[in-house]
Amino acid sequence: MDIENELTPLQLKLETIADQIGMVGFYTAVLTFFAMLGQLLLQVYNTDSELFVMKNLSEVLDYLIIGVSIVVVAVPEGLPLAVTISLAFSVQKMFKEHNLVRKLHASETMGGAHEICSDKTGTLT
Repeated sequence: MDIENELTPLQLKLETIADQIGMVGFYTAVLTFFAMLGQLLLQVYNTDSELFVMKNLSEVLDYLIIGVSIVVVAVPEGLPLAVTISLAFSVQKMFKEHNLVRKLHASETMGGAHEICSDKTGTLT
């Protein structure tokens, strides 16, 4: 059986948010790098010192490391894990209320429902 796993609405929203946060982090890192580089260039220009000396190249490398660090920190790697844990807690809470949930994303779907119908056997639709 070839069954494709479709993303749930919450997973789609989380993916969109993670992409947006990553892009903001990337733009912030680039802006920070060029702002620090501009500060270094102004400092070199005002002091009439040489640009291509080892100290200045080392500072440029430090600025690049700071930019990469901003990108790494901005990417939300723990976001899917936090959502999975919260869904697991909601499944446990539903189980305590005698609702059997086989899949985690079912609790997400039920949380977004406006109307819940049940037949005589108690099956929710």
